[in-house]
Amino acid sequence: MDGANHSVVSEFVFLGLSNSWEIQLVLFVFSSMLYVASMMGNSLIILTLTVASDPHLHTPMYFLLANLSFIDLGGSSVASPKLIYDLFRKCKVISFGGCIAQIFFIHVVGGVEMVLLIAMAFDRYVAICKPLHYLTIMSPRMCIFFLVSAWMIGLIHSVIQLAFVVNLPFCGLNVLDSFYCDLPQLIRLACTDTYQLELMVTANSGLISVGSFFILIISYIVIIVTVQKHPSAGLSKALSTLSAHITVVVFFFGPLIFFYTWPSLSTQLDKFLAIFDALFTPFLNPIIYTFRNQEMKVAMRRVCRQLVSYRKIS
Repeated sequence: MDGANHSVVSEFVFLGLSNSWEIQLVLFVFSSMLYVASMMGNSLIILTLTVASDPHLHTPMYFLLANLSFIDLGGSSVASPKLIYDLFRKCKVISFGGCIAQIFFIHVVGGVEMVLLIAMAFDRYVAICKPLHYLTIMSPRMCIFFLVSAWMIGLIHSVIQLAFVVNLPFCGLNVLDSFYCDLPQLIRLACTDTYQLELMVTANSGLISVGSFFILIISYIVIIVTVQKHPSAGLSKALSTLSAHITVVVFFFGPLIFFYTWPSLSTQLDKFLAIFDALFTPFLNPIIYTFRNQEMKVAMRRVCRQLVSYRKIS
């Protein structure tokens, strides 16, 4: 296409989730409640693990959990506030720069969370399969290494994705059948052959998601087999913790695999999975990790009582 015929796209228009006022009202209440609950739940976990006096909560597992909650705070804030704000707007728009920024933070958060989940699986493997060497292997230096690696990988992954997209030519088509910006939808609007670029996105995001998911599942199978070979009260508790980790892994990787491995499967399915990923996963993670963890529940109740007492005094 001749460059003279290009019209510069300065903004994108979202079609959103529904045009029905009744459905939008339900979505507004539902989305707002989940967003507020996820922010409060993850913030409470971070606060609890930061001020906790119980030495059992100052272990590598809880260090990684606090960082996962911090990432969930960011993940739930990338698309959810815009979704809630746009529900009753007739024209749902986002600037080109805002769209690129949204994609950048989505992939940073996704990359960091992926590495943290792998780190948590490694932590459980060492705790259950090599308990005598746990404190030696999962040293503070190793925890910091996992955290720095997670952020480095997340940033590199996101920059690589955007490097091929930010200079794509857009010739006037600016309607996204979604409520947020992401690579598969954005690439389809470019007025050039994007076949190779779509393959790159599939390879970078899809294969990484699938590969990491299977590595984690295999790791957890090894741990479960080890637990079954050495049944005891302590290992039974470890298996309970392990079930929470597996649930979070399935919830996190399920939508990602559909998004990037089969990006054109179904628009409605994509929207459902996007809502699940943006609202449900950050909301469910605090519940899953604390529901069967007595230490966390006791510590969180103590922090809540302290906050209520402080508020009464002030």
